[in-house]
Amino acid sequence: MSNPWHMLSDEEQAFASMLERYATEELAPRAAETDETATFVRPQLRGLAKLGLLGANLPEEDGGPGISAPALLRAVQIVAGACGSTVSALTAHYLATDSILLGGSADQRAKWLPRAATGEVLGAFGLTEPTAGSDPADMKTRARRDGDGWRLTGSKCFISNGGEADFVVVYAVTDPEAGHRGISAFIVPTDTPGFAAGKPERTMGLKGGHVFTLSLDCHLPAEALLGTEGQGFKTAMKVLDNGRIEVAAMCLGIAEAALRAAVTYAKDRVIGGEPLANRQGIRWQLADMALDFQSALLLAQDAARQREAAHHGGPRFSLAASQAKLACSEMAHRVTDGALQIHGGYGFTRDLPLERYARDVRIMRIYEGSSEIQRNIIAAHLLA
Repeated sequence: MSNPWHMLSDEEQAFASMLERYATEELAPRAAETDETATFVRPQLRGLAKLGLLGANLPEEDGGPGISAPALLRAVQIVAGACGSTVSALTAHYLATDSILLGGSADQRAKWLPRAATGEVLGAFGLTEPTAGSDPADMKTRARRDGDGWRLTGSKCFISNGGEADFVVVYAVTDPEAGHRGISAFIVPTDTPGFAAGKPERTMGLKGGHVFTLSLDCHLPAEALLGTEGQGFKTAMKVLDNGRIEVAAMCLGIAEAALRAAVTYAKDRVIGGEPLANRQGIRWQLADMALDFQSALLLAQDAARQREAAHHGGPRFSLAASQAKLACSEMAHRVTDGALQIHGGYGFTRDLPLERYARDVRIMRIYEGSSEIQRNIIAAHLLA
């Protein structure tokens, strides 16, 4: 079988191999306990920081390793296949640092990104609100000029890393009359007076990648404004283009782990004196799952290549990102469910990881814009 990651450089292939060893030896053995105890994955993030993965989305001049977008796709997939909670916290960190990378000034990039890349500081992305999920224009969080700075008031919900992070990039309305053009972004250190995080939400899956409700009543200095006033929505949409490809990678990792488990079980499980894999119904189901996975992988790789081209002056890749996110999240739902079904009653027990895969992957059809939103984006491109 040909290498599906042949487009990676030799150095990127070596990086992926190193990460695979770490994921197998360090992340996967802790995944079940992390899920059981719902303990935040800070030790796992420290380990990934030592490998350079916390800055893998950043160019070398900002403290990252400067790997390509396809290599980042592969890296996120590897982590996801070992521990969904860890990859959830990792990619939430990427959303925060991408915000600064894409929307920040040179001084802001220099202040935050190298430290984020080493794991000295952990980030979070503060966009979603109780009444503003799919449409950020409905957000109620406000930032008003206050002396030589800003008064930030409001709340955010479902913020991954929010109560564990050292800084949150918070999106707020600075001009209520300007619609999308009235949204700005701010870098908010979590030790700022008036910043408060509630208890971690009790979630169905990804239990070690905590999400929080945040309350904000903060005075911020002028330099907290990310980039320029009114550019927040534009920055957020660019960040979400990246984030949707990373969600696709997360889905690929979990789905691949489930598919491998199903293949192994079908070969080892003997019923009526022969392996389960000898039955045509199981063989066809495995074939369909593999085809589903491969099709989604190709869309994700194409989106990653377009993302890489955009780094070098190419066009936006919003359509490709939405297609990859939609295809991979829907595929992962089908493949994990099919893998659990092949395991029968054993798949429903907590002794095997199948039920955890199914729980962890469920949020992916909601993350970074639901499947319905992705269909709207794709249809809008078709009808434009």
